[in-house]
Amino acid sequence: MTLPIFLRILVLGFLEPVIDQNLSYLGMKYTSVTLASATSILNPAIIFVLALIFRLETVNLKKVYSLAKIFGTIIMVPGAVIMTLYKGPAFDFIKLHVGIHHSVTTETQPKHWVAGTLMLIARCWGWSGFYILQAFTVKMYPAQVSLTALICFIGAIGGAAVSLVMVRDINAWNIGWGTNLLAAAYTGVVCSGIAYYAQGAVIEEKGPVFVTAFSPLCLIITAALGSIILAEKIHLGSIIGTVLIVFGLYAVLWGKSQEDKQNSTTANDKVQQLPITDDAKSVNKENNMEGPARVLKIPSESPLTRETQQNSKSAN
Repeated sequence: MTLPIFLRILVLGFLEPVIDQNLSYLGMKYTSVTLASATSILNPAIIFVLALIFRLETVNLKKVYSLAKIFGTIIMVPGAVIMTLYKGPAFDFIKLHVGIHHSVTTETQPKHWVAGTLMLIARCWGWSGFYILQAFTVKMYPAQVSLTALICFIGAIGGAAVSLVMVRDINAWNIGWGTNLLAAAYTGVVCSGIAYYAQGAVIEEKGPVFVTAFSPLCLIITAALGSIILAEKIHLGSIIGTVLIVFGLYAVLWGKSQEDKQNSTTANDKVQQLPITDDAKSVNKENNMEGPARVLKIPSESPLTRETQQNSKSAN
């Protein structure tokens, strides 16, 4: 491992596990869950712009597939916004009530909307920068498993250091054996370990824009699981947002597939002119050594040929 690769991994360990997650939790605490979800919708658009700046994504406005990628990325943003902010009439598709009463407790915590909003916006840029830097890192260090382990290890050290500085209460480290431990383990194993490995492998093949195109699906999956497990009602805004997200995702995937076909066709059209080789062997009469047959270039008109032609003309 070289020093540039190690520095890239060091920055990756601080961008997402430390900066992104801490700013996300603090921004959600200072504002609201709805605003935190709404700001995360901007990630695909930000990553698309950054990918164009760093030349990880190419766009040709004269091609239909490039327009499809742009249109699909843009249409997913309002779809996710409608799904998050607009409710509308409720529809009880799945009537699965299990008799569990959820008590809603409203904690009277001070809200710092300006600081929280700035934290959420900074979190979006940090998360987007993580994807872009990971796209460059996997080209230099393609070992996905060790890369994921190093990112998680550096992130754990950085997160522990930040917690020791910011949180002075020793009881905050006592998470117990209940849902707090399950949430921490799920976040570390699934949301960090498995997610980093999977997105790194896909980024290496398809690029960061392809990976982030699936991020709005989290809202759809969350709404579906909430309706099935928690018996939550699905609102009209969720249905409209789901349709727009699915349509935009299909446009992006179609554009990427057509772009891959175009690139493969262009590569096949570039026929390389290879020299014609002969497996026969010629004998070098000067040193009686066998070697590969050589191609002799015979000029179209040699001095001997011109002399012969002049002698024949004079004789006539």
